[in-house]
Amino acid sequence: MGTVAPSGKYVRDIVEEYRKTINEDTYTELAFFGGSFTAIDINLQEELLAAGKHYKDMGVVDSIRCSTRPDAITDDILILQKKYGMDIIELGIQSLDDEVLKKSNRGHSRNDSINASMLIKKHGFVLGHQIMPGLPGSTRKKDIKTCLDSIAMHPDMVRIYPTLTIKDTELLNMYEEGAYKPLSLEEAVDISAEIYSHYAVNNINVIRIGLQNSDSINEGEDVAAGPFHPAFRQLVEEKLYLSSLIAALKNEELNDRHIIIEADDKLMSFLAGQKKSNVKKLMEIFHLKQVSFKKLNNSDEIIIYDKNKKIGSFDKSLIFQNYLDLQ
Repeated sequence: MGTVAPSGKYVRDIVEEYRKTINEDTYTELAFFGGSFTAIDINLQEELLAAGKHYKDMGVVDSIRCSTRPDAITDDILILQKKYGMDIIELGIQSLDDEVLKKSNRGHSRNDSINASMLIKKHGFVLGHQIMPGLPGSTRKKDIKTCLDSIAMHPDMVRIYPTLTIKDTELLNMYEEGAYKPLSLEEAVDISAEIYSHYAVNNINVIRIGLQNSDSINEGEDVAAGPFHPAFRQLVEEKLYLSSLIAALKNEELNDRHIIIEADDKLMSFLAGQKKSNVKKLMEIFHLKQVSFKKLNNSDEIIIYDKNKKIGSFDKSLIFQNYLDLQ
């Protein structure tokens, strides 16, 4: 199937198609993603926005969002977005280190991101940030600083996308020439867990971690190298829970013991880890004989027992601070 040129008709066709599949009381959002929306031709912007506003005025669409580049935000652009009912603007800031941005050929600067964020807030939009750990020239220290500097701009939401090397890109050429080394999966999970934790303790909603699995974004297809995993966010959350379990047990002598972890059923997969990876790590670290799980319904507390003796506990809300305390 070929690429469809964007137009007001295309927007209307998409909305009408999806209207058939959703209930009237379903919260519905129209998103202009996949490029830098505010950088496209102004007449096309108005055509697309007008189609979206039509459905928003009808109550068919509850909100409208777009993603764009930091250097494609001005007062005039934002006035136009407000006129047509735009609600959320996500900025692909990627990094807040000018050297990294230059090496990655992002085309914008740290100051562009700061100024664009300020303007978006000033005009009353919901602000989103998209950051990319592991870009060329970056380090763990630089990625964490980008996170902390982003927090200082008070975004309402964030997406964390560890850098992937996509086929037919300049980054692939750098990788093949040995000029770029992507993060390993373990490194990406580790840095993403720390970044996620910083945002979480500052009450900033992290709405996505890692690119979602699709027909094209899949290892061996479009992804040539880098830390792709179809359940990347779960790996990150498993790491957070593992750290809290380790912290809760650090002062216990558990050699050849059988511990029981009691938690809500919804948390079991995060505590155990994929293929019981967290269980295996706990057994290795503490020389345990066995790790079992017991359901504790409708509770945010995780309790650990050695036989019938409670030896540790933590609330799920503390996993982020616990992780940061261990760094």
